[in-house]
Amino acid sequence: MKNSTTYSESKEDLVRRLKKIEGQVKGIQRMVESDKYCVDVLIQVAAVRAAINRVGTIVFEHHSRGCMRNAVENNDQEAAIDELIGVLTKFIK
Repeated sequence: MKNSTTYSESKEDLVRRLKKIEGQVKGIQRMVESDKYCVDVLIQVAAVRAAINRVGTIVFEHHSRGCMRNAVENNDQEAAIDELIGVLTKFIK
């Protein structure tokens, strides 16, 4: 499959989300350094996990659409399906 950036239309949104996640992670670090309550730390960890999963989902969605579009255009559906299965398997680990 061709390596390309299929998420370029969402790039600004992805960068904004990643910067927010970076801030959340730094906040968790400060919480740990300040001996904050475990439950509060865990809630923030869950929030970061959800946010990073959303970023991955957006990228995966764009990749899937672009991959399938290219596969149809190039009559290469089997290779595209194999790639998608491999990517999804790695993403959900």
